Amino acid sequence: MQDFASCLGRVLLSLIFIVAGYGKIAGYAATAGYMESKGVPGIMLPLVILLELGGGLLILVGFQTRIVAFLLAGFCALTALIFHDLGSDQTGFLKNMALAGGFLMLMLHGAGHWSLDEKLGKTRVETH
Repeated sequence: MQDFASCLGRVLLSLIFIVAGYGKIAGYAATAGYMESKGVPGIMLPLVILLELGGGLLILVGFQTRIVAFLLAGFCALTALIFHDLGSDQTGFLKNMALAGGFLMLMLHGAGHWSLDEKLGKTRVETH
């Protein structure tokens, strides 16, 4: 059951970023404009897309999971602070912070047995 839950958790965490990354490609100009309205240079958008879409795909298959999870945790926390006001957008803020927490757990525990990290012999933390 632990292997299944670990894999399912990765899939569920990754989907929002895969979909969001693709959406940013499809709506590139609008996304860049929105970022700029929040004080973030639109030139950063390719990096955001790379992290969301690329990072989401890496989490999905469980490759370089700890590193990518660390990066996505930081990204989630930053986007919560920049794009979601705790007062007027409490749900968006807390969702991003919860995702950051999920990624920190993934960083700590690794991708699990059903992952490329496991197949390639990456070490993982054993839980007792």
